[in-house]
Amino acid sequence: MKLATLERLRKSRDAGDPVALVTDLKTGQQTLVYPATVTGDFGLEGERLARVRKAITDDKSTIVDEIYFIQVMSPPPRLIVVGAVHIAQALIPMASLAGYAITVIDPRGAFATDDRFPNVTLSDEWPDDAMTRLKPDAKTAVVTLTHDPKLDDPALEVALKSPVFYIGALGSTRTHAKRVERLKARGFDDAALSRIHAPIGLRIGAVSQSEIAVSILAQLTAVRRGGATTK
Repeated sequence: MKLATLERLRKSRDAGDPVALVTDLKTGQQTLVYPATVTGDFGLEGERLARVRKAITDDKSTIVDEIYFIQVMSPPPRLIVVGAVHIAQALIPMASLAGYAITVIDPRGAFATDDRFPNVTLSDEWPDDAMTRLKPDAKTAVVTLTHDPKLDDPALEVALKSPVFYIGALGSTRTHAKRVERLKARGFDDAALSRIHAPIGLRIGAVSQSEIAVSILAQLTAVRRGGATTK
């Protein structure tokens, strides 16, 4: 690998930018493909370029036409959890094992502590401020668990304005109906609000906090991977 290519990969990793390293298996030449640009030893266009970019979107390395090896190098998916509550304590270890980079947001200092959430990125900002700073993207999932409209609603507003792939909110059907009315008053229409999975989690009969956490991660995974899911 050329030093210039290695340096570009390093910068992409540090910036959290998705990129594919495309290697010509016959010549050994290499090119870097980003969502918007191509740079390296050779160019790609048309269907081949589209297939490389699809690999980036799918986060899946592959071989194209038995000629080009596409090695996708993307940052891990992110999970933003609003509410340092007991369900979060059960959800986070499982989500971490599933490969998510996790941030917990809760301005209530007694909840978001290192003792309760070891080795987890914590934010004591107000959820809308923290969410805006974190810039959730299409590889981000957002879960709100506080059951407090003052905390959950601002986070949901930021999430609904972003391309996050999953939004889930804790609460009963009645609680969610009231939430929907509040968000409609803030200007969100039915199409936008249909993105919210609430009551959160797959319907597996979960009762305990750990079981609810399992149902959340299962639904999040189903949405991400295109599996069957219900809201």
